[in-house]
Amino acid sequence: MPIITLTTDFGTGSHYVAQLKGVLLTGAPSATLIDLSHDIPPQGIAAAARLLELGTPRFPAGTVHLAVVDPGVGTERAIVAVRVGGHHYVGPDNGLFGWLNGWIDGAVALDLERLSVEAASATFHGRDIMAPVAARLARGERLAALGDAVEELVCLPAVPTPLARPGRIEGQIVEVDTFGNLISNIPLGMLSRAPRNNRLCVSLGEHETYGLQTTYADQDPQTLVALVGSGGMLELAIVNGNAAQMIAAGEGDMLVVSWCPT
Repeated sequence: MPIITLTTDFGTGSHYVAQLKGVLLTGAPSATLIDLSHDIPPQGIAAAARLLELGTPRFPAGTVHLAVVDPGVGTERAIVAVRVGGHHYVGPDNGLFGWLNGWIDGAVALDLERLSVEAASATFHGRDIMAPVAARLARGERLAALGDAVEELVCLPAVPTPLARPGRIEGQIVEVDTFGNLISNIPLGMLSRAPRNNRLCVSLGEHETYGLQTTYADQDPQTLVALVGSGGMLELAIVNGNAAQMIAAGEGDMLVVSWCPT
């Protein structure tokens, strides 16, 4: 049975999500529908792109990923269907799929005349255009039947690169996850530059923590800790708490890693 995942900013329990599912199951009755998230921040293209990049490669080949985070709905922005490594992605070409560039096996901009779309709502292309296409792909339709080939997808601005300076690394928070953990743009590889017999210090504003922990429970409850998360990036967390709320931090805040003698 085909799998179709859904990612939207519609909100949990939204009737918009119910309508998408109704269209998908009408077009592909045997499909299994899996909600990745409907709690993307409104118009949160970057947050949705990150979720898709980290989450969708774990699904089996043949999965179709429908993403409807579309602040430009009804405008001239393209809607695309993309094939990468046995997966298909369907959604607006607004940066959601730019991270796929370099791995694309095929991509088309949907041709509404070829698809015989006549009465699409100007404000709900997800229901009237994207969901039917996702269902067609789940049934085995070829990309060439859906539109004209495109070579490259729209990209979002690149995540800032952390700066390595003498004795320190300057980065920033690029994501706050659902637990309130503050995920940075500093990869594990940069942390190996520590001088011997020195202890790592991570500071964000007036808040500091020393040492790199292995798990979220390596210190006492309500303690600020630094660790490398499952995505391989340095993050800050509060043991059994919400770091974003408790230290009033969020995306874009500067993070500094330095070392001091033990």
